[in-house]
Amino acid sequence: MPERRIWLSYIHMKKILLADDHSVIRNGVKQILSREFTEVEFGEAANGIEAIRLIREKNWDILILDMDMPGRNGLEVLKQLKDENIKIPVLMFSLHPEEQIAIRALKSGAAGYLGKNSADNELVKAVQQILSGKKYITASLAEQLANQIENPQDKAPHELLSDREYQTLLLFANGKTVSEIADELLLSVPTISTYRVRILEKMNMKTNAELVSYAIRNNLV
Repeated sequence: MPERRIWLSYIHMKKILLADDHSVIRNGVKQILSREFTEVEFGEAANGIEAIRLIREKNWDILILDMDMPGRNGLEVLKQLKDENIKIPVLMFSLHPEEQIAIRALKSGAAGYLGKNSADNELVKAVQQILSGKKYITASLAEQLANQIENPQDKAPHELLSDREYQTLLLFANGKTVSEIADELLLSVPTISTYRVRILEKMNMKTNAELVSYAIRNNLV
């Protein structure tokens, strides 16, 4: 009988990988989910490269993925998982408001999107839903998706940007300088300057002030 209990405990074990560069966030998520899942194993990654390595080394039931990590952001991790045909359900868990990044995350392969300011029970709900094989989509996000389906031609200028360009736009819109963005993304200053030029060209703008104004008007900050 003891062996049977151990076996039952094992098959109910949930393996959850947390990828976030802030240990406080990882610890908070572990605390919340540990109250719901009595049998759970957590893995932790402080950046996208670590997350990919851990996913290659072990099978996980779900990846809870931050958007803004140094070196390789959440969207780039999603792209790499897709390129390598690695099947793992992903909950994008980000400080960015839903309207900024959620649709882009879902199109990149995420199973759901949740803001870090959400209530604890919403995080539990999102994880449970994704673990059951479903997508986690809020009512407001469902409305955004419906609008895009009904009006596919109405693309906003920022939707023409690549994932890295879009992330750079958000950082510029939040008042970061080229050197600050380079430090945050672990990229060179010339690389960020190149992204800036591409963003301005694609959006038909000439200055950072125009980018900031656009971001404010479109609720990107």
